[in-house]
Amino acid sequence: MVMRKQQNIKQLVITVIVLLALNFAGNFYFKRFDLTHDKRYTLSDTTLSLVESVEEPLYIDVFLEGDFPGEFKRLQDETKQLLEEFHAYNPNIIFQFVNPLEDESERDQVIQEFYNNGLTPISVTVDDKGKQTQEMVFPWAVASYGDKGAKIQLLKNQMGASTAEKVISSVQHLEYALADALNKVTKDKEKKIAILKGNGEMHDLLMADFLKQVRENYFIGAFTLDSVASNPNKTLAELKKYDLAVIAKPTERFSEEEKEVLDQYIVNGGKTLWMVDAVQIDMDSLYNETGSTLAFPRDLNLNDMFFKYGFRLNPDMIKDELATPIKLATGAEGSGTQYQQYIWRYSPFAYPDPTVYEGANHPVVKNLGGIKLEFANPIDTLENGIDKTILLTSSQYSKPIGTPIEVKLDMVTEQTSPKDYQGFGFIPTSVLLEGQFHSMYENRILPFKDPSYKVTGEEGKMIIISDGDIVKNQLDKNYQPLELGYDKWTKNRYDNKEFLINCVNYLLDDNGLINIRSKDVDLPLLDKERVHQNYTQSQFITVGLPILILLLFGLLFTFLRKRKYSK
Repeated sequence: MVMRKQQNIKQLVITVIVLLALNFAGNFYFKRFDLTHDKRYTLSDTTLSLVESVEEPLYIDVFLEGDFPGEFKRLQDETKQLLEEFHAYNPNIIFQFVNPLEDESERDQVIQEFYNNGLTPISVTVDDKGKQTQEMVFPWAVASYGDKGAKIQLLKNQMGASTAEKVISSVQHLEYALADALNKVTKDKEKKIAILKGNGEMHDLLMADFLKQVRENYFIGAFTLDSVASNPNKTLAELKKYDLAVIAKPTERFSEEEKEVLDQYIVNGGKTLWMVDAVQIDMDSLYNETGSTLAFPRDLNLNDMFFKYGFRLNPDMIKDELATPIKLATGAEGSGTQYQQYIWRYSPFAYPDPTVYEGANHPVVKNLGGIKLEFANPIDTLENGIDKTILLTSSQYSKPIGTPIEVKLDMVTEQTSPKDYQGFGFIPTSVLLEGQFHSMYENRILPFKDPSYKVTGEEGKMIIISDGDIVKNQLDKNYQPLELGYDKWTKNRYDNKEFLINCVNYLLDDNGLINIRSKDVDLPLLDKERVHQNYTQSQFITVGLPILILLLFGLLFTFLRKRKYSK
């Protein structure tokens, strides 16, 4: 008996010594273990670098708190887990979860303040055993660091997706959203973006939301090519100071001198984002007494340049059965006009689907919802040694329509069948090109003499999108810009802004942030219908069964212990 007691004391002393040693070692070595099979809590190197760079207190207020469905509680838990990882690596990152509607007397005022600050709440239905109530949810967070702040959208908007599907997509997007916010508030702007002007490009008001979003991370400025006519070499030298050139819906021809400036900018490693229409037509031109307009090719004098770089923009329009809706007046009833939604087949709904084409797994488009296009044109890729990745395509049931052609609003009533699209489908509408671009003036006479002219130079990147209106935001009744991707007529939201910001981030190699989007998270959710149908059984499995197992284990342990020490 004494010997057994001494042995127990010895084991206790050894255990205490080991625990003290581990605790002491923990002061010098830091290691966390992620036991999830998809490694969802293992932070990427880019995120870790941003987390470790926080030298002063950084506060994150998360408004995902309150009474809401289980799906949102899952998003809340995942957000909390990830922020706890941030705090574990750097105690300067401090977070709290806040219920904005805790004080019911200020409910309306709080909701209005959130709207005014661009933190749009959403209304969800809470279903408790058949009893349904409406609750407001604020799937947002705000990061503050010194005098800088950033909004964090925790719930991604996906048209047609269920709440559970949105939550899964949002959890996959969570690390990127938080890391991007840290990058905005902790890093100073470095890279510069030129918004090209001078060839009838889109007015700033119509792309204001895009410019506002880009301005948070980069320096941007309007850059006109008008000075090319008088001093092309100086214009080229000034353009080379920018890291990216954005060309948004030009409507006027480019001169040969302007093309040489752009060509040498690209050959010298300058990045470009092209949003170009090869056909001249706008939705506004359809809203007239006849409800029709003529669509015809738009000559921007860029075909030879694009051909040299490895793609061709065809002057056709894509007609797609997987398209976004428009609202049209169908008649008057009483004193009000009646409106009805129709599918507008010239407005493709581009959805990156990895099962359809490999490029949908690219970080620029991975985990994105659908993107709205208007009168998009087919893009052909050509073999020339440049790496090409198709980022967006039309659906299986789509085909090109040649121009010139009369376009009418009454085509919404047109009857179609799958046979109409046989031999077509999956038409590229956006392509990423990477590599060493060769000058389009190789073995040709230069429009102007450039002492620094190069036939080929540094590695470069460009993205071509065959729709100039992809960057266009709508205006409210006071002519103020709405959020890019929001359609005020149908109340639908599309991922146009997310796609374009991803394009910018990828082209500028911004701290490797874009690569975080490639992370896959497996997030199984309960089937609410099956749970409701088998409510008692579900309760027993989730609550009663664990208690029963513990009870049996306790009884077995007690029995074995009595049996052992009764001898």
